[in-house]
Amino acid sequence: VAGLPQLKEELKSVGDHRWRWGCDVWAGGAGSSNPLFSNCDSLDTPHPPTRHPPPIFSRGCTDVICCVLFLLFILGYIVVGILAWVYGDPRQVLYPRNSTGAYCGVGANRDKPYLLYFNIFSCILDANIITIADKGLQCSTPQVCVASCPNSSWTVEPSQYSMTVGEVFTGERNFCMPGVPRDMNVLQSLTKEFCPSFLLPSKPGITNTSVSQGVSGLMNSLNARDISVKIFEDFAQSWYWILVALGVALFLSMLFILLLRLVAKPLVVVLVLGVLGVLAYGIYHCWKEYQTLKDRGSSITQLGFTFNFDAYLNVQETWLAAMILLAVLESILLLMLVALRTRIRIAVALLEQASKAIGQMMSTVFYPLVTFVLLFICIAYWAMTSLYPLLTPLGPPGVLRYVLRAPNTSLPGCENLKLNESCNPLEPVNNSCPEATCVFHSYTSTGLVQRSLFNLQIYGVLGLFWTINWVLALGQCVLAGAFASFYWAFRKPQDIPTFPLCSAFIRTLRYHIGSLAFGSLILSLVQIVRVILEYIDHRLKGTQNAITRCILCCFKCCLWCLEKFVKFLNRNAYIMIAIYGKNFCVSAKDAFKLLMRNILRVAVLDKVTDLLLFFGKLLVVGGVGVLSFFFFSGRIPGLGKDFENPKLNYYWLPIITCIVGAYVIASGFFSVFGMCVDTLFLCFLEDLERNDGSPNRPYYMPKNLLKILGKKNKQTSGDKEKTLGNKKRKK
Repeated sequence: VAGLPQLKEELKSVGDHRWRWGCDVWAGGAGSSNPLFSNCDSLDTPHPPTRHPPPIFSRGCTDVICCVLFLLFILGYIVVGILAWVYGDPRQVLYPRNSTGAYCGVGANRDKPYLLYFNIFSCILDANIITIADKGLQCSTPQVCVASCPNSSWTVEPSQYSMTVGEVFTGERNFCMPGVPRDMNVLQSLTKEFCPSFLLPSKPGITNTSVSQGVSGLMNSLNARDISVKIFEDFAQSWYWILVALGVALFLSMLFILLLRLVAKPLVVVLVLGVLGVLAYGIYHCWKEYQTLKDRGSSITQLGFTFNFDAYLNVQETWLAAMILLAVLESILLLMLVALRTRIRIAVALLEQASKAIGQMMSTVFYPLVTFVLLFICIAYWAMTSLYPLLTPLGPPGVLRYVLRAPNTSLPGCENLKLNESCNPLEPVNNSCPEATCVFHSYTSTGLVQRSLFNLQIYGVLGLFWTINWVLALGQCVLAGAFASFYWAFRKPQDIPTFPLCSAFIRTLRYHIGSLAFGSLILSLVQIVRVILEYIDHRLKGTQNAITRCILCCFKCCLWCLEKFVKFLNRNAYIMIAIYGKNFCVSAKDAFKLLMRNILRVAVLDKVTDLLLFFGKLLVVGGVGVLSFFFFSGRIPGLGKDFENPKLNYYWLPIITCIVGAYVIASGFFSVFGMCVDTLFLCFLEDLERNDGSPNRPYYMPKNLLKILGKKNKQTSGDKEKTLGNKKRKK
């Protein structure tokens, strides 16, 4: 910076006032290199003065605190995954566990695949998620593995209290805890919860064995094995044709985007005229129906009020009201087209420039593959971590815990009783309190990790939302950086970087991890609150009154709107970060103010873009679907042996696969195009406000946009002489 005045004087001394973006001076000083523009071999292009440096050059690390917090969070997320993989056991997902920590249906309990709860009502009382979390995500009643479930009701009678366990719990009632002495008194076993005090008839729930048996039975009943074999045969016969169809979808998507530079204007005209034509036909049809019913004398006064809404189609007033409504819509649309014609032309010109930008940087259309891979890694990591439930590393899993209890601590001798103190149920209680007993409390161990299991699950959920939103934010910022380098290149394509996408990717990871983490965290918190609200609504469904349902509906609507607004704000903030390199809050504020100052242009561009992208998706998906249908159904004759359609059991299966694949491909391509349009639009608005067309502050927008706005770049005397010389040479 200190050397700029001297350099400026040197340039003046040689009579050259032409500066060009991308020189080492603008990249940070003499001798430094810039990742975007490194061609400084000539000074033939007008350049803004020193107070207006190129937007994408002046940058440094942004939101450093958020970057550090995000990296620490990711480190903790990795530690949680390591704990889950080291101390976790996926058998907890597949098999139930009894109170001793043993798995049912495997090992020593291979013949006992089902789990019996001594008192199922305690689980019902623990239905609240907070209560379950407080008790270690377990039901606070003893549980045993059994070979079969009770098939009849039974309760221990008072006359059996004095009998032994071996006398009462025999045969189909042998559901006591393993290792209980057979000569123990029944009353003592019930007090210590070694045996159930009652049994209820029940059926096996969902276990690994029951799932396997159910799936096997379902497959046998539906003859699913034969169906699966046929489906596999169909895919084996048609997989290469499916790939051909997906290749056609990729080609059509790319062709549509690249041809928009040529067909954007006529396509918009055709679509607008089509909408006007549909409305005009609707007016004409309503008028004909109105005239017919008027001649018949059908009036609403003869019909009266009725819940049969089809009857209203047979009265003249209905068609008159519809005709008036369509006429009003037609008039409003015509007036909007007249009033917003310049903005529509600007929107079309930006769409054409977006098509040119993607044509210059074809690698950008394949960046969604990188996003897809990163999203797959995030989701797979969370799923694997969640499917490995954590066990305590500080003790054996499922250790039974018995504590001292007394029904009345005011009795003599019970004043000094320490309640909830651990005890051994097989040994007599050595305490002065006569009614003190050793009862079952829980079977979860007391390790640090086990006590923190619920918190770690919440940590994992936050990690899932945060990482997914950060990956999406990274994709938006990288694409915005690449497309911004296209717009701010004064001479296209000479000033466009050699590898714009790679440069934008490296620049984003180097400087703006914290800003992306900040924006994605805000969005993640909003989404988590929405999920919690949906859970509460689901749990309270059926028990809500009208007021509660209305309040919940309003909250859900507000949160939905908030999420949409945050996504909109984040998207434009990432574009401003890619352009100027400022922090998240400043970028979001600048983007929001810039868009609000040009709200009509925003609305027009958004609608025109949505209309064209919808038409493009319809063209790609519809074209591939129709082509697949005619090919796989054998309705295209004369293709020859090499292109003969395969013999399939279910020809609709590859057709559906082709349609879904074409939609995914088109969505990926058009999402890149939409990001390009948004980026170029913000750059265009910045260009209008920053520059005035003078030699020191020229416009960077293309010539067609300058023509639409009635603006132009003023030439210096040297440029005029050069232009005249070129004209003379042509003559």
